[in-house]
Amino acid sequence: MLANGNAATATPRHAGLAAVLERIADAARACGRAPEEVTLVAISKTFDEQAILPLLEDGHRVFGENRVQEAMTKWPGLKQRFADIELHLVGPLQTNKVKDAVALFDCIQTVDRPKLAQRLAREIAAQGRRPDLFVQVNTGEEPQKAGVLPADADAFIRNCRNEHGLTIDGLMCIPPIDEEPALHFALLEKIAARNDIAKLSMGMSGDFEVAIEFGATHVRVGSAIFGARPPVG
Repeated sequence: MLANGNAATATPRHAGLAAVLERIADAARACGRAPEEVTLVAISKTFDEQAILPLLEDGHRVFGENRVQEAMTKWPGLKQRFADIELHLVGPLQTNKVKDAVALFDCIQTVDRPKLAQRLAREIAAQGRRPDLFVQVNTGEEPQKAGVLPADADAFIRNCRNEHGLTIDGLMCIPPIDEEPALHFALLEKIAARNDIAKLSMGMSGDFEVAIEFGATHVRVGSAIFGARPPVG
């Protein structure tokens, strides 16, 4: 059996999932870590229920989606069938979608601005449901990307905790595609360490082995599992 999203000794039938879990286990052992320390978040955005079901039937339970609206069309029914699914939001969260996000997701990895933190605190209190919260850090300071700037990260984390009473469980980053990812993973690791944050979501299909070397607890992998994404209509 597979243990949720962690690499395990049994081999799943799904070839893409099996290959990625093996790579995660190899990368973890290569840097002296246990494979169980790394959670695979299978990024299922744009894929339908029929593409997701084989992974669920193999025992995988941790998935990531980019858009609240898309997730709402396919995951409520799957969650009824597989009660231990852990669903992560890995795309930007608009404040008008916070109510739905808190209700559906078990982890929100893209907390990145005070207004969003305020709305999350309000909705968590209203629903009595608290998803794990990760702060997204824009380590490359790219203007087109979401995320708090590295220089502002400490103050923002402090604000989330002290002003809004939020528990910040982790940090997340998406390095620039044309830069060495290790530099960005090292930066995120340092921010986490000085803010006493244990979880790091970093690394995707092309660089997750490097992320594991720098302490990633969650890696976000889509195409290496599912293959090419279907065209968006």
